[in-house]
Amino acid sequence: MTARFAHASLVALLVTLGFTVPAPASAATATATATSCYGGAVTVHYGDVLDFGPYWTTSRCNDINMRVVGGDAEYVVACVKFAKTGVCNRWTRVGWAWTTVATDVLDGTKFTVPNGVDLEGSSATIQIAF
Repeated sequence: MTARFAHASLVALLVTLGFTVPAPASAATATATATSCYGGAVTVHYGDVLDFGPYWTTSRCNDINMRVVGGDAEYVVACVKFAKTGVCNRWTRVGWAWTTVATDVLDGTKFTVPNGVDLEGSSATIQIAF
């Protein structure tokens, strides 16, 4: 009997007897990543529109985070404009690492992310996690 067949037989026997078999660690890790703050990030191209969004914050994140993931720009400058006030919170330099651009945001808050300074011929693809 091969090891694979023996393992499959044991799993079938345990299921038949009413035992549950936990998912492999890799499946659990993939599920956790998909439901994490960054796992729900949207990807947008800097310069395509004046404002990215509108978006509504979720329970996945307490903050709004951004990072550059493509293009040749070293960084972008962004702020979060909340629909309730219509005003940017503060301009933040965002590079290739996740950067918090708004903190302690309530779930269901409507916001946009205006494009900052012109990249002067450079391009950038960014992710926004909220």
